[in-house]
Amino acid sequence: MKKLFLSLALATAVLCSCTQSRDWVATWATALQIAEPHNLPPQPGLAGNSLRQIVQVSIGGESLRLHLSNLYNDSETEILGVEIARAATMGASPEVLPETGVSLTFNGRAGVTMAPGGEAVSDPVRFPLSERENLAVTIHYGSISDSLLTSHPGSRTTSYLAAGNTSDFSAAVPTNHWYTISAIDVMPLRPSAAIAVLGDSITDGRGTTTNGQDRWTDQLSRSLLQDRRTRDLSVLNFGLGGNCVLRGGLGPTGRSRYERDLFGPCGVKYIILFEGTNDLGSNPDGPATAGEIESVYREIIQEAHRRGIKVFGATVTSAKGSFYDRDGSGEHGKGREALNAWIRESGEFDGVIDFDRITAGPEDPTRINPAFLFENDWLHLNADGYRLMGTSVDRRLFY
Repeated sequence: MKKLFLSLALATAVLCSCTQSRDWVATWATALQIAEPHNLPPQPGLAGNSLRQIVQVSIGGESLRLHLSNLYNDSETEILGVEIARAATMGASPEVLPETGVSLTFNGRAGVTMAPGGEAVSDPVRFPLSERENLAVTIHYGSISDSLLTSHPGSRTTSYLAAGNTSDFSAAVPTNHWYTISAIDVMPLRPSAAIAVLGDSITDGRGTTTNGQDRWTDQLSRSLLQDRRTRDLSVLNFGLGGNCVLRGGLGPTGRSRYERDLFGPCGVKYIILFEGTNDLGSNPDGPATAGEIESVYREIIQEAHRRGIKVFGATVTSAKGSFYDRDGSGEHGKGREALNAWIRESGEFDGVIDFDRITAGPEDPTRINPAFLFENDWLHLNADGYRLMGTSVDRRLFY
């Protein structure tokens, strides 16, 4: 009972700690789901072992704190210790710059035990962090479930699993997934804010370069950093591969997770909604499905505006020629056209990001530009396509 109370108290502290004008801002975050059986950690597993995970942050700051999550675990997770350090690469190796290593604490202790469904946040630690810097988070696990785990499967970044409570990762087993980590906050040097993005596999980075940190949200972040008027904005990627807004798909639906993902992180001032492809492709009535998505988006817009947050709608990119288009009914296309017309013309958004037109082919604008296709699936883009998406977002939306 004492452990449960501590876990709940830590989780509450996370939600109640972003109230002052110059306060914490999330510089990195990820969407969470249950790890499917094929996405569970390789041997030797997490229990009693050490996991090093590498992330690339958006904006820098003078101090940081780490968020951990046990949201989908079916039992307590025992964390024996956590260290952070500057990573030597973007994920291609487990190497760190050892002189930069810092041990984190939780309520003054080296470790923490999270109850099922609980969360924890580390104590603040001074750690000067630069923009787009690679950060290695090393977690030493005690007991943890071996079946139901909180994860982000599509990390596009390699993590490293070493046997025992160790700092030696020379013989570590690689795995391209994240576990337990959920967000990193910074205490920025200047007034800053965050952009939270709700999306599916296109936002999650399907088609990008593993350990390349080249999702469209990464490219947007780099673009914002080039402008003094937007250089203090972080970009938080809440994309999940196979995700749906309404029902079905992989992971919790957009409708069920938007409260946590969009309004939970510290410092969110802007939201981008870019989802719907999987809903439209898996339902027989495209326009009706588009109407349901619009209803959810209206809920998000209303709540965001109540909180003083601006919401931008991103048009859904084409799936013509993909597996969603094989039955010949054209329902995905009909629904996409209806949803995109509403996004462009309804006036309910604070601005529009027209990814559909940005990625359209020069000869057939109803298809993705063939130059940007990933594995010719006519659904996902390659790294060049994601670069175009991220750099084409008008920075003036955030002025």
